[in-house]
Amino acid sequence: MKARQRKLTKIAEMGRAALYKVLLVGWSLWSSTALADQRSGGSSSGAVRPGGGQLQCVCENSHICSNSTCWGDVCYFTKVAGHKERGCLMRDHREQCYASGIPNLFAACCSDYPLCNANIPGPTDPDPGVKPNKVEESMVLLVGIPLLVLLVLSAAACGLVWWRRSRRQFARTALTEDVTALKVTGGPDPTYGDIFDEFCTSGSGTGLPYLVQRTMARQITLAECVGKGRYGEVWRGTWMGERVAVKIFSSRDEQSWFRETEIYNTVQLRHENILGFIASDMTSKNSSTQLWLVTHFHELGSLYDFLQYSTLDPEGCLRMCLSVACGLVHLHTEILCTQGKPAIAHRDLKSRNILVKRNGQCCIADLGLAVMHSQTNDYLDMGNNPRVGTKRYMAPEVLDETIRMDVFESFKQTDIWALGLVLWEITRRTLVNGIVEEYRPPFFDVVPSDPSFEEMKKVVCVDQYRPSLHNRLHSHPILSAIAKIMKECWFQNPPARLTALRVSKTLSKLDQDHDYSPNKLKLDL
Repeated sequence: MKARQRKLTKIAEMGRAALYKVLLVGWSLWSSTALADQRSGGSSSGAVRPGGGQLQCVCENSHICSNSTCWGDVCYFTKVAGHKERGCLMRDHREQCYASGIPNLFAACCSDYPLCNANIPGPTDPDPGVKPNKVEESMVLLVGIPLLVLLVLSAAACGLVWWRRSRRQFARTALTEDVTALKVTGGPDPTYGDIFDEFCTSGSGTGLPYLVQRTMARQITLAECVGKGRYGEVWRGTWMGERVAVKIFSSRDEQSWFRETEIYNTVQLRHENILGFIASDMTSKNSSTQLWLVTHFHELGSLYDFLQYSTLDPEGCLRMCLSVACGLVHLHTEILCTQGKPAIAHRDLKSRNILVKRNGQCCIADLGLAVMHSQTNDYLDMGNNPRVGTKRYMAPEVLDETIRMDVFESFKQTDIWALGLVLWEITRRTLVNGIVEEYRPPFFDVVPSDPSFEEMKKVVCVDQYRPSLHNRLHSHPILSAIAKIMKECWFQNPPARLTALRVSKTLSKLDQDHDYSPNKLKLDL
């Protein structure tokens, strides 16, 4: 700061010196020209010779000096910024003795006696400690303020660059520090499961912390595409040596990505029969923005794909049906606590949106059309997604447009209708008495592969057709009970249908009553 002040002072002094030199040169030229004119005028008219009627003056620092003296009518003494000059003036130029208004210029004249200007006392030099005059202050302000503003802007720019670099560095090292902590406590290198358990011990279901999500998304390596749909693609990826599923949404389905991210970030959503959420992020690939949803990876794929090539026994069928019902119960149930969970209706439940786990259970996925409701806060959040559900799984009240959109129970009842159709798909692929049916989607025998809204409305609402049940189902107690549940999920009147909790309890009782043999348990393991 002192060096900067010295620099500013030096600039101001240089400006003052230049100004004073200009003033001094002008004064000298004017006085010498006047004296020369006077002399030339006198000589041409036969004027007085030197010494005749004129006054001898001390001459110093002037080009008219002759032996340090000169002749004129008036002797003068000037001092400009420390530069002294003595000389003589003619009578016509005496007005120069009264020059004023010029800073730091001292001028005095005399005609009392010869060489009188030798004794004129000049002004003393100003004390170095004295403050500069107004001109100096204005010059300092004129030069100093722009430099100060430039300095402040430069410091702000440097601070902003430093802050951004520090933030990126912190984001890159945050996950590394967390992983290092796990290594210290756990010994070997942690896996994705270790990290997920470390961060998600509360069971909130909101995935990893947001900072870790942003860091992790950049570390995922996409391996292969395992599925495509109208929403986009599903890829198998790897992170921390573990496989994860990356659902990449198309740009036109941004609302579904946003809604599903919002739903998955709901606290207390984590459940063994709800697809595990890890992270959500926007990332750039090949100069385009991609919307990523990172979840657990289940290698058996969706229930739709699994039923294409696999058959079940009655116990496996019961396990799958019960797991789907338990997942739906968790969605439909509102949890009242400090950080509670609102009730959620899926609105697009189908076999393609249900994944099969290696233990034979299922988990519900794709919450892009879900609706949230809270009795505590008295709100119904339907989101802004214009997409509608799958027509083949639509309930009668949705097809004939009589559903009450302002009542949350209406959406739960449409989920029960779809649940009955999913149970029907599972039971078709269940082997009983050596008989099993090929996989077919619901209403395959009455509508085309891609039915229109009007076609489904005619079959379900007008004809009130329901999927047929094979006779073999009634020959086994488990499948017979499941068939009865399906029929009670397909009532035309929505309030008459079972609730998800009732379905879950009935299937749980079947599971408890069934006696598993040791050999069967070994086979399952």
